[in-house]
Amino acid sequence: MGAGNNAINVNGNTVNGATANIAITVRGSDWYWTVTAIMFLATLVFIGLSFTKPRTHRIFHYITAAITLIASIAYFTMASNLGFTPIIVEYIRSNPKVGGMMGGYREIFYVRYIDWVFTTPLLLLDLLLTAGLPWPTILYTILMDEIMIVTGLVGAIVASSYKWGYFTFGCAAFLVVAWTVTWTARLHAKALGPDISRTYLICGVWTITLWFLYPIAWGLCEGGNVISPDSEAVFYGILDILAKPVFGALLLWGHRNIDPVALGISIREPGDAARVNPTHEKHTPGVTDGTNGTTTTV
Repeated sequence: MGAGNNAINVNGNTVNGATANIAITVRGSDWYWTVTAIMFLATLVFIGLSFTKPRTHRIFHYITAAITLIASIAYFTMASNLGFTPIIVEYIRSNPKVGGMMGGYREIFYVRYIDWVFTTPLLLLDLLLTAGLPWPTILYTILMDEIMIVTGLVGAIVASSYKWGYFTFGCAAFLVVAWTVTWTARLHAKALGPDISRTYLICGVWTITLWFLYPIAWGLCEGGNVISPDSEAVFYGILDILAKPVFGALLLWGHRNIDPVALGISIREPGDAARVNPTHEKHTPGVTDGTNGTTTTV
């Protein structure tokens, strides 16, 4: 964007009657625009790759493209210096880039958490469907993930030391997620064969390693007011690029030779039902196979 980036001046740092004196500069906004472009380009690539597969095999392409599309909208918002609220800092630092000895209000991007509340469950869905986990386990893990994100948001907008209580709740929920990804799902994927196990291991280790860095970023940024908002932009931006577009590329590459049926995912075209249960076959009235109420042939 360079000299043409006027988002800071156009949108300003005053929201809800408070002005953030600890906020991104043009450099931070430029970086956010860069991440926006990367996320949107990745979305186009993932959608394009989906057309190399039959529609019944595109579920992972669609989920992965949705992740980067949502992220591109969130980063567009942050690059525009929107989607934030000023929160008074708990910790006064000598560094003038984080308010100096005068303290003040830090720019907290709540839109980042809106992004995560949608994209992290989709990331987990990508992973846990790859492992072939049963739906109750997947849903419970996603619930823990949502608790992790919401408590992170609440902690970020709390000005007092009580923010660390929410941080603790979030970390506890994250440990449940990490256990499922590193242990339960890994064993499940291993039982499904070497190709599935290898793909899951690469993507699972990649994701959890990166996710362990997010609480550190939170502690340095929203929590502790240690690093400047521009540095925050770089820290979170690099993590998100690695956790979304790069993760998506690794996942889709691993899935190139995996049939979703092997994972327990059976998606049929409308005409497939007739081929499964031809009309000329004899059916026993009232006898079902337990799947979507279809009758069992005899």
